[in-house]
Amino acid sequence: MNAENITGDELRNALKQMGMKARQGALQLANVTAEAKNRWLSAMADSVEQNAPALLAANAVDMEKAAAKGTSGALLDRLKLTDQRIKAMADGLRHVVTLPDPVGEKLSVTTRPNGIRIEKVSVPIGVIGFIYESRPNVTVDAAGLCLKAGNAVILRGGSEAIRSNRAIADCILKAGLAEGMPEGAVQFIPWTAHEAVSEMLKLDAYINLIIPRGGERLIRAVVEQSTIPVIKHYKGVCHLYVDSEADQEMALKILRNGKCQRPGVCNALETLLVNEKIAAEFIPKVRTLCQAEGVTVHGDAAWRKFDPAAVEGKEEELYNEYLSLDISGRLVASAEAAAAHINQYGSGHSDSIITKNPATAEYFLSAVDSATVYWNASTRFTDGGEFGMGAEIGISTDKLHARGPMGLKELTSYKYRIYGEGQIR
Repeated sequence: MNAENITGDELRNALKQMGMKARQGALQLANVTAEAKNRWLSAMADSVEQNAPALLAANAVDMEKAAAKGTSGALLDRLKLTDQRIKAMADGLRHVVTLPDPVGEKLSVTTRPNGIRIEKVSVPIGVIGFIYESRPNVTVDAAGLCLKAGNAVILRGGSEAIRSNRAIADCILKAGLAEGMPEGAVQFIPWTAHEAVSEMLKLDAYINLIIPRGGERLIRAVVEQSTIPVIKHYKGVCHLYVDSEADQEMALKILRNGKCQRPGVCNALETLLVNEKIAAEFIPKVRTLCQAEGVTVHGDAAWRKFDPAAVEGKEEELYNEYLSLDISGRLVASAEAAAAHINQYGSGHSDSIITKNPATAEYFLSAVDSATVYWNASTRFTDGGEFGMGAEIGISTDKLHARGPMGLKELTSYKYRIYGEGQIR
């Protein structure tokens, strides 16, 4: 794979050739057995582990260059590979092997009065264009999930991870091809110029779906330019609402996990809502936790009556995906007010309520218009692996086709097979 940039007609022709190859690969994949796909994925998992030293070496160069450019700590954390993360990549592939093949499942069977039998059957989408930033492990997740669901995939990672992504793509491609994988099944775009993304987004004759995974700026640019359908989420403005009937120790534990474990990810907490009835008792506990963990609370005047250490919070910050050890804090009068706040300022990603009252919880779970809603649990569980999907290709806040963590089933479509005995209309 040549990492040197090409432009203009040369780039367009190269991407067109990749699209044509992917289309042919997808047609072959649609009729491949689950056993064959699992064989490819197992070989890829072994290759990732066997090539760990080379992957870490490539990643070290990316990390050094990113740090020299002043990249934030949160983004450096996303970029970094470790032995543990490489093992997790391989284990994710092996878990996908154990999952049922979603292709060919009969979703419904209907026999009409005239005797015609109509079967609705799951099929691959076709060719997936996957555009992503920072996280090199996503290269493996995307390839594995797309293949198991019978799709060809064209991968385009960010320039900050080009060496890591290229090394990972090389090792999984060689492993898959050695086991008989079609040549166009997995392809990696080695050119880092932004023009490569713009041209890729116009390949609607070959690519059936675009999935962007990265920052809000990237995703909005993809949506604006693409002539291909896009599934995405723009950002993760996730909320924790602590009800007047909450177990406060549980709430603090979940707050620490949701905000502090990995603040730079999309399912981390960005806003804490506290019922005003427990503000005098609970907010000092929040202040103690946040001071110990280095978290800055951005509170309005009502919040700062109970937490003078909080910085002044502005309304526009309620839309913030901080991706750092910052959190907005607000008081609300009820679960109804909490749901209204989340539906106004949230991003439809992941939101949680802490309460002992089942009726209050059920109201919250129904009223909050987000892809994933939690009762007495951390928003950090919004993840394909945690949902039993093995890995995920992304998280969608859309409402058409896929919503929430996207695994194998979300990478399939369906078609109708009709069986007759000479019937005419």
